[in-house]
Formats: sequence, C-alpha cells, structure tokens
Amino acid sequence: MNLTEMRLLSVFDEIHKTRSVSRAAEALGLGQPAVSIALAKLREHFGDPLFVRTSAGMEPTRLGEELAGPMREARSALERALGHRSGFEPLASQRTFRICMTDISQLVLLPRLWARLHATAPGIRIDIEPLSEDSGRMLEGGEADLALGFMPQLEAGFYQQALFRQHYVCMASDDHPRIRDTLTLAQFESEEHAVVTSSGTGHLIVDRELARQRIARRVALRIPNFLGAAFVLEHTELLLTIPQRLGEVLQGRGRFRVFPVPFALPDYAVKQHWHERFHRDPGNRWLRGLISDLLSEPVDAGSASADLALENAAIKDVLAKKL
Repeated sequence: MNLTEMRLLSVFDEIHKTRSVSRAAEALGLGQPAVSIALAKLREHFGDPLFVRTSAGMEPTRLGEELAGPMREARSALERALGHRSGFEPLASQRTFRICMTDISQLVLLPRLWARLHATAPGIRIDIEPLSEDSGRMLEGGEADLALGFMPQLEAGFYQQALFRQHYVCMASDDHPRIRDTLTLAQFESEEHAVVTSSGTGHLIVDRELARQRIARRVALRIPNFLGAAFVLEHTELLLTIPQRLGEVLQGRGRFRVFPVPFALPDYAVKQHWHERFHRDPGNRWLRGLISDLLSEPVDAGSASADLALENAAIKDVLAKKL
C-alpha cells in the first residue's frame, strides 16, 4: 500500500471520529482541500457518499458505518507495521491534543501545563473539553486523548493513572454573619448550601456520606461548576463543600474562608484516563508523563509569584468565557 492509500484510510477514520472535515484536517496536519479531495476519491471508489452533512456534523451513511471498523483496523495495523508513529519529538511537533477536564483541573493544571508546553513544545496545541458522561465515548472514538478527574464509571478498555489524592473542605463568605472562626456540624446542618453537579469531581461521595451518616444539608442552589458557585458564595450566606486544591487556588482571590468539613469524609483519587487504542502512542505517552510530573511537583517559593499570575490569568479567561 502506498502513502496515498494510507492517507485515504486516515482521512476516512478521522472524519468518522470527528464528524468534521476541518477537524479531521487539523488532526492529520493537512489542509482542508486535501481532506476534501481524499473524501471525493473514497466516495468515487465505493460509489457511496460515505458521510453526509447534518446539523450534528458529517454523519456516516449505512455503508460508511459498516466500513468504519475495518478501515480503523487497517489503519492501526499499517501504522504499527510501518512505524508511522514510532517516535515523537515534542519540540518539532504540531499536534493538537484534546483533554477532557473539570473546571477544577483547568485552574490547577492549565497554567503550569501551558508554561511547560511554551518552553518545551511550542508547536503543540491543547483543546479543552468539559468532563462529562460523554467523555468515555470521546476517548474510545479518538475525539479526546486524555480525561482528568474522578471517573469510576469507565470499564474495560481504559487505562488509568492516579495523579493525587483529593479531599474536601467547606467554604463560606468572609462576611458570613454566623460562620466566623470555625464551622461546626450543627452550623453545617442549619445553614443553606450551594451544591455543584458537574461530572468527574467526586461530589457523589459527599452525597453518599451525608446519607450514610444521616447528616442534613439544606440545598438552596444547584450550579453546574465550582468556579461559578465559589463567586456566588462570596456575596451570599451559602456554604459550599469544595475539593481542597480548588479551595487553595481560590483562597486569597476573593473574600472566602475555608474550613475543615465537620464530619468524616473519605478522600478519592484524581486520575488521568485514556483508551487502550492509544496506550502505546508516543505522543499520548509523552503528554501523560508531562501531566503526571506537573501534578506531583510541589510549588516552591521562587515560582509562587509566577504561578499566581498564571492562575489569575486563567481564572479571568474562564470567567470571561462563562459570562
């Protein structure tokens, strides 16, 4: 098989994964016209449109769906045999990686990840997707390279690596009229709470332990992300139970007080997850190692001011996108 035929396999597989000609071109490092030409050749060969444009993107025809498995297997086999991805050079790479992560990981990880990439792999681009119930399918289909968070629902076919242990703290406004130097269990039960419902943060652990220990929580506000909840908290009398690392990032950037949770809560492991299809991919392996190193590195005093500036910039960027 020549390089042109290999490209046809790759184009078919990427369009099937991304449901987009432009995203397939980006993933392959090709111009969009080249991908369109390759798709036209495939359509001519099979006598079928293979993909049709819909409101949801380029959806496969019946034949296109039937060909997806064999095409992907053929591409993978050829890449292994020919060593198509036998090496990865971060300094020269123009690859785009897609990572599913929570808003917590965006604040804790992204500033340092961007700084490291800027220094060692300036051509690499990162696309962030929100961690959701759909993240497992995205990993399996090649639409995402990694997912970071708490994802106990993933089953066979996925690898995982523990990055750090996470536990919860409680947070209240600095101006709260009743919560001052300590937070008692009685106060926890009597005050109103904001609750975050985002995926991948382990919040179900809190719900389970509250029920098991028969502790009451008066939920007055449900909100889909921690960042929004934290800044609502600053101007209300609500309490919020929040992962410790996010509390550390937010403390000092608003009028908040952080307290230990006034009852026993188990910690949990924050992990990075990837599908077995990409377990040996050199680029994916490099990115996994980089993230593991960054999340296990202590922040020393000399870098504290730089990290603070980067984190503040990241917070402003996330806020701007949410407003």
